[in-house]
Amino acid sequence: MRLATRQALRPMRLDDIQQVLEIERESFPTMWPPTAYKRELEQNRLAHYFVVVQRDAAFSAPDVAGLEDHHGPFGRLFGELRHILGTEEEREIPPPDQRVELVTGVLGVWLLADEAHIVTVAVRESHRRHGIAELLLISAIHLVAQARGQELVTLECRVSNEPALALYDKYGFERVGLRPRYYSDNHEDAYVLSLSNLLSRSFQARLRELRAEHERRWGRFDVEA
Repeated sequence: MRLATRQALRPMRLDDIQQVLEIERESFPTMWPPTAYKRELEQNRLAHYFVVVQRDAAFSAPDVAGLEDHHGPFGRLFGELRHILGTEEEREIPPPDQRVELVTGVLGVWLLADEAHIVTVAVRESHRRHGIAELLLISAIHLVAQARGQELVTLECRVSNEPALALYDKYGFERVGLRPRYYSDNHEDAYVLSLSNLLSRSFQARLRELRAEHERRWGRFDVEA
């Protein structure tokens, strides 16, 4: 089942933080403190964060009547502008179905000297199993291999997270280590996963096949710089 609205992948912005924290709370409910995204975006030059957003299709056909009573798409737009311009404490996020852009997934990657390390991948609970995590992973690999010319990506994954492990296996990640009691909430172990040779012809050909397969199944996502 495809989602019925336009979707795009783009770099994360400061005004995405509150929505990303919603996703983080859903995905990692026992994690504390939450990720300091503002510091990551503004101060960490190694960090690159991306989000997938779902856009209200109604904006392609503006409803002038909705402008008057603030219940149509323009009313939601003004509500979003108030949300963006308000202080962090004053902001109130509209319900998900009333947002101009609904952030549905987030990925963070640190580009280190000799490798790229994926620090987080999370998808809004209501939008899982719609190809969003795979899209984020494809984008991270593209960033590392195509834009940065690096050949190695690493990450940690809970040993019990079978859907994520299946996705990483699909893209050729290997289990190269184990971090005992890595997660502080329940002391679960983590696999250390590694994907190398990103610049090889064989991997690039495989990546093109997987990207085409993803597009056939889930449709085209806009990609914005």
